[in-house]
Amino acid sequence: MNIVNGGVTAAKGFKAAGMNAGIKNNTKKDMAMIFSERPCVTAGTFTTNKVFAAPVKWDRNIVYNSEYSQAVVINSGIANACTGEEGDEACMREAKAASAALSIPESAVLVASTGVIGMQLPMDTIVSGISSLSGMLSGTTEAGTEAAEAIMTTDTRAKQVAVTVEIKGKKVTVGGMCKGAGMIHPNMATMLCFITTDACIDKGALQKMTSAIVDDSFNMISVDGDTSTNDTVLVMANGMADNECIMENTPEYDEFYGALSYVLTELSKMIAGDGEGCTCLFEVKVVNAKERQQARTLAKSIVTSSLTKAAIFGHDANWGRILCAMGYSGADFEPEKVDIYFESSAGKLKIVENGKATDYSEDKATEILSQNPVTAVADIKQGDVNATAWGCDLTFDYVKINADYRS
Repeated sequence: MNIVNGGVTAAKGFKAAGMNAGIKNNTKKDMAMIFSERPCVTAGTFTTNKVFAAPVKWDRNIVYNSEYSQAVVINSGIANACTGEEGDEACMREAKAASAALSIPESAVLVASTGVIGMQLPMDTIVSGISSLSGMLSGTTEAGTEAAEAIMTTDTRAKQVAVTVEIKGKKVTVGGMCKGAGMIHPNMATMLCFITTDACIDKGALQKMTSAIVDDSFNMISVDGDTSTNDTVLVMANGMADNECIMENTPEYDEFYGALSYVLTELSKMIAGDGEGCTCLFEVKVVNAKERQQARTLAKSIVTSSLTKAAIFGHDANWGRILCAMGYSGADFEPEKVDIYFESSAGKLKIVENGKATDYSEDKATEILSQNPVTAVADIKQGDVNATAWGCDLTFDYVKINADYRS
């Protein structure tokens, strides 16, 4: 597998565009489009929040019931959530406009929105934007970057990844972009992710691996414990690599799984590391657990602990908060057997052994915790199963950003 430059336009046959359509009433880009020259096998995962946005409802239907998809229209600034029948109608109007502009069926158009909940989309602006975007579509890296910039809300940077992998002599590319900085606590899966690939793959196989990888990537990140109304991951495969169709239970499935897993995991870490107001990515590894769910539960409990996140911000080796978070997680473990380490580019330090503090250097611990990223490792000595979760520190700026988000 090779890491390459780019995002959603890295794979053959995919074009993108991003622009300022006027939704946000400022100069920032606020609409994007992704288009495939060929119809795409499509997989997706979506928010489990019972309050879900109109685009989530629309996309679920397309992913589960349409033969294929070929385009995605995305806007930022307004989430189109809690908007009733008018919100559903807005999705339909977007699909009709994209269908007319791109000469594809309405049932091949996916839509996504992110931003303020409760506001209606300005449909004249959206429809005009779709028309403009269709004429701007390009397969260049720059076009992919412009699309990635257009889906940002409180993100501080665009998030893109692309890789290539050889499958039976054919070069297959997987690329993607995502947005997310606040209201991040996916549980499928405000967070949006779009993956494009030129692989030829069976739809059932693509959905199976997407769901499994999302569970170990996006479902293992948290910024603030809030699961959005709009969380969506979409994967589009147009088959233009001309590889033999990838099926389940084959070596080719495993090879492609590795490439898709890398892209989704890296995008997940980019979201966690760009959490609103954060200064560093906080990684938590629970090792030597007895079973998968035990390891996952413990890792997520630590990474979501507000007190632990605040300690990471303060570069304070307050390990008691980690053990405390493990204790209320609901997972069964033996506290008196736990070892805890802090690790970063400045080194690795054992601060707890068998549930008690070691004679560690506070100065060295502070040095380690002053880097980006920072990793906490909890060894619970019960088996050989590991899990990793990602989050970020909790800073003053998180409150500032969210106190005046609508303004």
